[in-house]
Amino acid sequence: MKLISGSSVPVLAKEISKNVGIPLVKADIGKFPNGETRVEILESVRGADVFIIQSTCPPVNDNIMELLLVMDALRRASASSINLLVPYFGYSKQDKKKTGREPISAKVVADMMGAARAARIVTVDLHAQQIEGFFDMPVDNLSAIYQFAEFFKEKKIENTVVVTPDAGGAKRARDLANAMQADRIAIIDKYRPDWKKANAMNVIGKVEDMNAIIIDDFIDTGGSMVEAVKAVRNHKANKIWVACTHPLLTDPATERLKELNDSGEVEGFLFTDTIPIPQEKMLKNYHIGSVAPMLADTIERIARGFSLHPYKPANNKK
Repeated sequence: MKLISGSSVPVLAKEISKNVGIPLVKADIGKFPNGETRVEILESVRGADVFIIQSTCPPVNDNIMELLLVMDALRRASASSINLLVPYFGYSKQDKKKTGREPISAKVVADMMGAARAARIVTVDLHAQQIEGFFDMPVDNLSAIYQFAEFFKEKKIENTVVVTPDAGGAKRARDLANAMQADRIAIIDKYRPDWKKANAMNVIGKVEDMNAIIIDDFIDTGGSMVEAVKAVRNHKANKIWVACTHPLLTDPATERLKELNDSGEVEGFLFTDTIPIPQEKMLKNYHIGSVAPMLADTIERIARGFSLHPYKPANNKK
């Protein structure tokens, strides 16, 4: 078994390597002067089961192309199997046609990975579970729910309601509520007049005088999350926390979240390291949990033929 990292999540890749106890394969990954991606594997991978660690986060197209070229280089170097660890799967929000004459971009990316002959893909908190069906290979869609639950249990938050910013995240909210042994969830009725804007129309469920945890799979520009926080605050919630797996934080997200921070509307933000956050986008109440132990454990389970589901954070490899 060998591990190789793309350029999108180098720190996470090193942590996974450290947890697994296997060094990363040496590779030269960069750009030609004309901007095209250049890949060269610098050591033998012949006959190896290789795991590529690469989030397809911004710059999305560059990272997807880099992943495909690494896959091709490994295949031509006679790797036995090519397994993808894609902590954040780009284009996942384009998982269906919302209007006429639109692509289903997530399916296109899945087809590209299949055409490059990936043996399997491991990812974390896909935007929608039906994306698993876009792949003609085994898909392991892991979740950061257990990490979030442990974090909030340590905070000893009582009288808790887990809130999802839209109806599509109801299962995610219920899973977190179950993991925390919380009884209530609430759903925000969100309406998009166009793809650039989201309006929170109403809150379905009781949040008044309760401590609310708003959970989503990613925060992009932050508009939906700001609307969700305001809606929960307007319905007289007590304290509010925000949790999301993938901190895309596309401008102007940082400014929007900073306003929530400075106004005291949010107690804190909980993210994972599936996407690196530049130092200039960090705020004082960001808490970053690492998915490296979970992904390292997953690699070992796959290599040894152990079951992955249901995933438990304890080392119970059965």
